[in-house]
Amino acid sequence: MNLTETYLQKCSAIIEKVNAQQQQIKQAAEWFVQTILAGRMVHVFGSGHSRIMVEEMWPRYGSFPGFNPIVELSLTFHNLVVGANGQRQAMFLENVSGLADRILRNYGLNDTDTALIISSSGCNIVPIEMAELFQQRKIRVVSIITKEHSEKSTSKRSDGKKLGDFSDLILDTGAPVGDAMIYLPGLDTPVSPGSTVGGAMIVNCIKAEVANLLTAAGHPPKVLTAGAIVGSERATTLFESAYDEHAHRLAKLYENVGG
Repeated sequence: MNLTETYLQKCSAIIEKVNAQQQQIKQAAEWFVQTILAGRMVHVFGSGHSRIMVEEMWPRYGSFPGFNPIVELSLTFHNLVVGANGQRQAMFLENVSGLADRILRNYGLNDTDTALIISSSGCNIVPIEMAELFQQRKIRVVSIITKEHSEKSTSKRSDGKKLGDFSDLILDTGAPVGDAMIYLPGLDTPVSPGSTVGGAMIVNCIKAEVANLLTAAGHPPKVLTAGAIVGSERATTLFESAYDEHAHRLAKLYENVGG
């Protein structure tokens, strides 16, 4: 049994599932571009390991300003595993009702904004309430979930609603139920998840479509780019200008806080 080949074959199937969602990806990009051209930001949120997709969007090489990465350490700080700031607490907190409202209380939102919420199961309370609150403010919500897994999972909300119920557009990572994709002889629990693979592909497809639309509109993005490509001086200029733009956009989110 070639386990690496098996996993890669399953990843190839995920690629096909992402490829089948091109129209949805382009729609998400069009909404996000409207927000960015208006000088506002796309709010990107994920609890648990979904934080990976938030940081994949921005900031990193090959990415650009226009996205507000909302990463709560209390929900995503996993490396200690147990003890203070451990995983048990993070998993508990991502199902505390009202926390999403406390997070969003930090920003002055308006209906020009858009949001991208990532949750493989779509069943934890904080990302669900985050999407619900955005929609209440007339902000479009794009969600990235694992559809098969979400359909087979039970929402932590008492009303049974899931992230998909508060989404204007749903994108599917293409991973299987339970996320893990490899079953081994003598081991009754699968290993090697796939939702991060699909989620990262979706995020970067959106990123490419957004960059294309911004450039076509005459507002090419300031992309964080390696010195190996553009030279150290140009790379430094891009980094500084991109971070400055991010700060200026973020400042607008604080202008009307509490207003």
